[in-house]
Amino acid sequence: MSEFGEVKTQLNTRGLRCPEPVMMLHQAIRKSKSGDIVEVFATDNSTSWDIPKFCMHLGHELLLQEEYLDENGNKEFHYLVQKG
Repeated sequence: MSEFGEVKTQLNTRGLRCPEPVMMLHQAIRKSKSGDIVEVFATDNSTSWDIPKFCMHLGHELLLQEEYLDENGNKEFHYLVQKG
């Protein structure tokens, strides 16, 4: 459980390139109920603009967007998206 509520679906898109992470998020959101939270872990830089645009255009709320380095020093991205 995150500070934003219970995560209903978790997507590990590490290693996948655009457009796969957003396509997987779109599929997960489609299967979710309004208010459900989908968590996404990614390594593709393009998710840093693709996921916020996806949320804005389709009316979902981007609860969290963060970037950090994993244990090997590789950049990772973490998102929480709430279905609108």
